[in-house]
Amino acid sequence: MLEKMREIIAEQLNAEAESITEASSFKEDLGADSLDLFELVMALEEEYHVEIPSEDLANLSTVGDVMNYLKEKGVEG
Repeated sequence: MLEKMREIIAEQLNAEAESITEASSFKEDLGADSLDLFELVMALEEEYHVEIPSEDLANLSTVGDVMNYLKEKGVEG
């Protein structure tokens, strides 16, 4: 799952895929603002066919948080 997430995140945030880890913070490490995060969530929802409510987004600050969240929603890596 991390590889696919890296591709999506790198594309959405104009980041180097190799530098993205589970511990990467969207705001601090990847420089994402609220619009970037909104667009990233839309891309993830489309890719994984899952809805991520905005109230859940507040708890998802790292790549690992999102991966764990998707796994809890039944998404397979």
